[in-house]
Amino acid sequence: MGGCFSDVKGGKQAVGGGSHHLQQQRPINRDADTNDAVELFNRSRGVFPLYTPLELSLSATNLLDRDIMSKSDPMVVVYVKKGDGKLEELGRTEVILNSLNPAWIEKITVSYQFEVVQPLIFHVYDVDTKYHNVNVKTLKLEDQEFLGEGNCVLSEIVTKQSRSLTLNLHNRNGRGGLRNFGTLTVHAEETIASKSVVEIKFHCSQLENKDLFSKSDPFLRVSRIVESGGSVPICKTEVVDNNLNPIWKPLSLSMQQFGSKDNPLVIECFDFNSNGNHVLIGKLQKSVADLERLYKERSGVNFVIPSSHGHEKVSKGQLFVDQFNEKQQFSFLDYISSGFELNFMVAVDFTASNGNPQQHDSLHYNDPYGRLNSYQQAITEVGEVIQFYDADKRFPAWGFGGRTAGGPVSHCFNLDGTATGFEVEGVQGIMTAYARALHNVSLSGPTLFGPVVTRAAEIAGNSLFHSNNKYYVLLIITDGILTDLQETIDALVRASDLPLSILIVGVGSADFKQMEILDADNGQQLSSSTGRVATRDIVQFVPMREVQTGGRISAVQSLLEELPGQFLSYMRSRDIMPLTVHAAQSSAPQDHNFRTAQAQHGEVC
Repeated sequence: MGGCFSDVKGGKQAVGGGSHHLQQQRPINRDADTNDAVELFNRSRGVFPLYTPLELSLSATNLLDRDIMSKSDPMVVVYVKKGDGKLEELGRTEVILNSLNPAWIEKITVSYQFEVVQPLIFHVYDVDTKYHNVNVKTLKLEDQEFLGEGNCVLSEIVTKQSRSLTLNLHNRNGRGGLRNFGTLTVHAEETIASKSVVEIKFHCSQLENKDLFSKSDPFLRVSRIVESGGSVPICKTEVVDNNLNPIWKPLSLSMQQFGSKDNPLVIECFDFNSNGNHVLIGKLQKSVADLERLYKERSGVNFVIPSSHGHEKVSKGQLFVDQFNEKQQFSFLDYISSGFELNFMVAVDFTASNGNPQQHDSLHYNDPYGRLNSYQQAITEVGEVIQFYDADKRFPAWGFGGRTAGGPVSHCFNLDGTATGFEVEGVQGIMTAYARALHNVSLSGPTLFGPVVTRAAEIAGNSLFHSNNKYYVLLIITDGILTDLQETIDALVRASDLPLSILIVGVGSADFKQMEILDADNGQQLSSSTGRVATRDIVQFVPMREVQTGGRISAVQSLLEELPGQFLSYMRSRDIMPLTVHAAQSSAPQDHNFRTAQAQHGEVC
């Protein structure tokens, strides 16, 4: 039996319409999103995947109730079964509080390949751990209660006229027996290639009170009407407690969510109840174009209350649009194709815990037959992709935790062994400097990240005086537990304002819980010793052992899955536009410079 725990605070948070310029405000797993950094690299090698990107919307009915004092808090995890029988996770929905008939807002992105059979597996869980402001991909599935499984082939969904398929859920062994596990409905829609985003801020006045001893706790749910006549929820606001005149935080809606400005949207206002039985205060139907007119006219619109007799009662409660801002939402590829660069830096752990490089069990073992150790694997796999985006391919390369010849232990020394030559030529230059350092550096300790993070931040900060079209990526490869955790956090908080991302690869079998703290995927932004909070998440951590044994695509895919989002969070938070936009708004010579940059980086299809 599941516990009686329900995360009420998690149930009150907004979903699907968070501010798009701050990635951390959307703590939903996006593993299934096409990784633009990796895809563009593959295209440069002549690898052009033939697929149609789809979004899957999920809803369920009559789920099992695993909780004692409340209803289940369901979440769906979606997998695709690969040719070898292994399951690869595509993504997870949000968790819905106390509901046996949920309609999830977060979509699952999948690439439909006509010529390939793509079996999909859907696992439904009752979440028994806290999920408020937590990235759901960090929820441990073994700690949740299993509610049922459904499976189908992707082509079964897309060949339906309604693009919807309802599956009977069953137990893990494929049999439901006499027990009813409920049903799961999957609806597929093609994604829309559009950069249009609308930021809308709502408030209501004179809402009807649905509570006896206090005021209603209202929230809005926005749904899009689909071709079949039904509706698909696309976002909901946060809950405003005890207020009949609520003002909500802005919603940021992409055209992918609302389709077009003339598509009808259903806007429903509910009184939140922690038992999941939210009471409808009123509803209305308006398009995005209608909402824009309400904003311009500074007028409100009344909610209506449906009745069982088919008549609608007009409520005195009204919806107002306080803010309507339509803008272009540029993609990672828009910036890269216009001449923005990713500049690669690397820092390698030379602490004694790695083991003697001459011994077979050393993480730094230099294999005479040319097999790469974990450090060399990370350098080559990640570096090969990042260097594609770097114009001069000269990379700062450091070591830390080692004793250089005749000197003290250093926590940021030049990998090539010289006093001034901290840059090396290309990935091969890093590999050569690393091999040389294994012969010239004595492994020591302790493990400190602070100095190399600070050095990388200095380089990223200095670049702002010359140009704003460079973004820096520091790869740290380590085997150990940090000695300077708070100092590292302080350095990361300071660096969160800079054009910098930090990728950390953990090698070996150490306990990497500290790295997970730095990664901040648990929804808790890093806070410095002075109380300053990081402005954005700039760290991605991957333990190499999980990449090698967990069926993940590669170290590259795992490490770079958050990089485009981190890059965009920096650019959008500072209203930095692609160079193409500046070129179009400025003089012809600048346009010539853009075309030259495009020629250097290659056109993007």
